[in-house]
Amino acid sequence: MSSVAAHVPVPAVGVVTVSYGSEDVLARFLDSVPRSSTRALAVVIADNRPVANGTIEQIAGSRGASYLPMDDNLGYGGGLNAAVAALDPAIEWVLLSNPDVELGIGAVDTLLDAASTDPKIAAIGPRVLTPKGETYPSARAIPSLRTGIGHAIFANVWTSNPWTRAYRRDADYSPAQREAGWLSGSCLLVRRDAFAEIGGFDSAFFMYFEDVDLGYRLGRAGYKNMYEPAAVVTHTGAHATTSDSARMIIAHHESARRFLSRKYSRWYLFPVRAALTVGLRLRAAALTRHPGHH
Repeated sequence: MSSVAAHVPVPAVGVVTVSYGSEDVLARFLDSVPRSSTRALAVVIADNRPVANGTIEQIAGSRGASYLPMDDNLGYGGGLNAAVAALDPAIEWVLLSNPDVELGIGAVDTLLDAASTDPKIAAIGPRVLTPKGETYPSARAIPSLRTGIGHAIFANVWTSNPWTRAYRRDADYSPAQREAGWLSGSCLLVRRDAFAEIGGFDSAFFMYFEDVDLGYRLGRAGYKNMYEPAAVVTHTGAHATTSDSARMIIAHHESARRFLSRKYSRWYLFPVRAALTVGLRLRAAALTRHPGHH
């Protein structure tokens, strides 16, 4: 008597995150995943800082997630790239998320249903709440060279300057879905083939601006980045960056410099890139001496 193995459907969405000492938040993230969708989900955790006691692996295993220890710390984007590559190749959509995010009820379903209406939507992001319940501006325009240089040079000496106001302007908080230049990498759903088409995250951005760069390159490839405020998540806090604020400030400004220099790479813009580099590095130096003013 022969038997036929039961067909196991391919999960509708892959959910990937990156841990770097994320023991305190990862369990809450994983516990929020099932309530975010009625569809089958596959979860992969890339661990950029594996430890001998295997805490992250234990948390993952207890909640049915796959554990992917990394040999080196690849940064946020690099870790997510590795986690995406570990998913079943047939999975068409991937939720990229920080481990210190908690997904709202039906959030993934809402994003997927909205994105499925238009094949040009390659990335779609939810409304991101702070721990206080305030809406974080997670969907913004691509920063320009003008606002980047003006903000870098004048932010600490002329706080009301127009460039800083433009750079920091809040997103449109209206409840309607809308197109954006880029979406916060803290949580967004991507169409896997479009993500692969542009090469995923650029690992040159070890931390910060990898999401700006991703949105920019998706737009250049003819795709849309959409904001869907009907899907809601809560970002509880940047736990992995709080222990070394000076290093993070420097990394943030270096990533900003890299992005704007690449966006405006023509040879005749060299003097402008040089001014941008000097301004951002001076500002980073000032902020490491006087944190809390950025």
